[in-house]
Amino acid sequence: MQYMLMFYETPAEAGQRNDPAAAPAYWGAWQAYMGAMAGAGVMVNGDGLQLPHTSTTVRVRGGQRLVQDGPVADTKEHLGGYAVIRAESLDDALAWAARSPCAMSGHGATEVRPVLAAPPR
Repeated sequence: MQYMLMFYETPAEAGQRNDPAAAPAYWGAWQAYMGAMAGAGVMVNGDGLQLPHTSTTVRVRGGQRLVQDGPVADTKEHLGGYAVIRAESLDDALAWAARSPCAMSGHGATEVRPVLAAPPR
């Protein structure tokens, strides 16, 4: 079964991406984590995401497209990236999620959700 791991970071954690002093450790932890999943053969795909201020939200109300710059919710954590993995069980997926740098930091979280298989045609 495939599971999506969604990595939630605080703004302070995400800010390490561009901090000359913190960036090497930040990126090193993510590269080691993603590399471990790839090395174990569970990685399907995954990407980091640009920071929330780069997002655009689209809704359609009454047939009209409404566009809003930025994220919809004002939260303490934001989606920083994702990975889709193959795991034998939810417990196996949770074990990988617990190893993510954002979960291990004590400030962020990793959400695990089964990927919805397309219905047969």
